[in-house]
Amino acid sequence: MILAESVKKEDIIDRLRQLADRNFADRASECDRTATFPQEDFTDLFNAGLHAPAVPLEYGGLGFAHNGDIFSLWMMTKELAKVNLSLARCWEGHTNCQVLLSAMAAPSQKQRWFEGIVRRGEQWAGWSGEPQSEIPGQKARFGTTVKEVEGGYIVDGTKVFASSSTAADWAILLVNTAGSGGARHANGSAKTVLMLACDLSDPGVSFDDSWWQPIGMKGTISYLVRFDEVFIPKENQIGYPGQYIIEEWQTRFTPQYGAAFLGAAEGAYEYALACLKKQDKTQDYYVQHRIAKCSMNIETMHLWLRNTATLWETGRELEAKQAGNRTRYLTEELAMETLNHCLKICGARSLIKPSPLERIYRDLSFYVLHDNSDRVLSSIGQEILGEHCDRSFFHSQAVSK
Repeated sequence: MILAESVKKEDIIDRLRQLADRNFADRASECDRTATFPQEDFTDLFNAGLHAPAVPLEYGGLGFAHNGDIFSLWMMTKELAKVNLSLARCWEGHTNCQVLLSAMAAPSQKQRWFEGIVRRGEQWAGWSGEPQSEIPGQKARFGTTVKEVEGGYIVDGTKVFASSSTAADWAILLVNTAGSGGARHANGSAKTVLMLACDLSDPGVSFDDSWWQPIGMKGTISYLVRFDEVFIPKENQIGYPGQYIIEEWQTRFTPQYGAAFLGAAEGAYEYALACLKKQDKTQDYYVQHRIAKCSMNIETMHLWLRNTATLWETGRELEAKQAGNRTRYLTEELAMETLNHCLKICGARSLIKPSPLERIYRDLSFYVLHDNSDRVLSSIGQEILGEHCDRSFFHSQAVSK
């Protein structure tokens, strides 16, 4: 492990960029083809001392946080997304858990869990997904029930979109004592939402990979996870009931989606540049228009992320939350527009495997649907008009505090 105090943040990002270019890019297509988790990449990150970016310095991490240097964390995410969006998504979950533990965990919890991350390379994931609306072909509702018992809680039921499923050692579960829905899909009092750290070696935890048959993001292995009367001790509860909702913690993570979108757009842009130069298209006016748009879109995304990070880093919390949602909306729009320009530049052959653009097209098209951009835009409009809004999950009616 390389001590965080001995290296500059630019060196850290450069080291990650070199790993991504040298190792991760070559593995990405196989990860996608076989729908397998990028474990070798996480092992490389650990061996390079990059596995704990949001763990505080005093616990052996790099100390990237919202009140310090969150932009560097987002740029690390961008570099990973540039070569493999599935890898970036699993990394997001892992680092977001570090952010939550840094802010909310008790000292004894930090000592226990950060040691596992820093010293043993343990991997974390955050799971909330319990969509309540059924779709055609769905046989049963997803969801968990939580019962308080002596010394802790019993969790029973299912979650989906559980990224890093069988690869993670621990998961932060967002569960609801009032019934199914977790945090993202629940309505009602915020105080019924708990964060519980679940040791995934528990025999009551199992996974169903048959549920995960997506068009893209296959390497995230976001399986269905089943909890069969899993006991979680009280000492594994993180923060106070409702803290995630009341303090709007999702707004801290929303811009990181934008960093991933930016990375995917940069990957597509660099492929398109190489393609047009190889095919001698640089004199084509229409190609010149499209490549100019791509370049400006990427620069715009960078500027929005830098601005949002500065707001967080300087303690302007409300402005940071507002800017983060704008960043989330704009980066999706600009990344998808950039991808479309790249496809027009490169033509149909770029959508035939093993072209990286083919994988970026599937992954990005799928990943941007994590939030409904119409609802994101609506929440921005609601704030402008002075209406009540949900800045975290963009519900039409915000969860009550």
